Amino acid sequence: MKIEVIYINPGLPGYQPVFYMARLAAKCFDTELVVLPPPKSPSIAEILSSLRPLRKHGAACVLICPQPGNLVSAFMLERLREKYGHIVAWVFDSFWLKYVPRVVRLAGIFDQIFVTELEDLVSWRAMLRAPVDWLPWGADALRLGSSTAKRPLDLLRFGRQPPEWEDDIATERICDSMQLHFSGRPPYFENENDNEQTLMKKLGQTKFTLSFSNNVSPGTQTHPDRQYLTARWTDALSAGATVAGIPPKSESVKELLWEDALLDLQTVNRQEGLAIIANAALSWTPHRAIRNHLRSLEKLDWRWRFAKIANALDINSQTLDTELSALRKKITYYRRIA
Repeated sequence: MKIEVIYINPGLPGYQPVFYMARLAAKCFDTELVVLPPPKSPSIAEILSSLRPLRKHGAACVLICPQPGNLVSAFMLERLREKYGHIVAWVFDSFWLKYVPRVVRLAGIFDQIFVTELEDLVSWRAMLRAPVDWLPWGADALRLGSSTAKRPLDLLRFGRQPPEWEDDIATERICDSMQLHFSGRPPYFENENDNEQTLMKKLGQTKFTLSFSNNVSPGTQTHPDRQYLTARWTDALSAGATVAGIPPKSESVKELLWEDALLDLQTVNRQEGLAIIANAALSWTPHRAIRNHLRSLEKLDWRWRFAKIANALDINSQTLDTELSALRKKITYYRRIA
């Protein structure tokens, strides 16, 4: 069966890891990625067209949606009913329940919808006619992850921070006084592949990264109440680093992450937090990077997510099979040395 992978690109820096993943998914499914801008509201004709049943012999479509509102893109796909026999969607910011389009709730256009947070399953299942399952955040642990022992950085600032930690120059000054080697914001690249590869290389050079839940580090794009996992945690762990800060409290974190994955500072006070990190750095060993990388290969790699999509669509991909074989082989190797 032919498969088409479509990514709805909001053009925002925070979604670059999703964009990178979408390209990887297309590669694993032996197809080219189709990139579309966020949609406008569908027309009445497009909505009425969606009410007709899919022709089950058509191509399979994987619609990757950074935000719930992007689901309406399905209604505007060219030759929707003639071209596609199966449509599944993967929604990343699934905690924004109020932005699930009403027309999506009413129309039975999807065969399956995946959401990234376990807590969202009950609400999404109540809203939609389609089956809804959990498909969480991940990382390219196989190709971009790292277990390297040589890590010249003790601490890398990664993404949004609470106000107390926002000044990298001041943080570096305190780190110097504690004999901690600190690095501020990694560079950002417009191209999603360049951005992810450069970031992962930097993450592989540090023992600890610094990330705080939106509960204590809110921003204009964050949810005011719900806490959730993002690439700041999964990418860092797959690169062998331990994530210091205040982790999000969510069912996905409990299910996916492991002992020693996180260094919970339990405070946003910078002086106190850096003292905890300095103490942890003294006992850090290369085996910690190996364990983080191994657990990421086992639990976080994107290819496990792609395999679940392939199973939902009942499709096979030689490239995905090859990648999964390489992933299992690497896991076997690291289990021997961890």
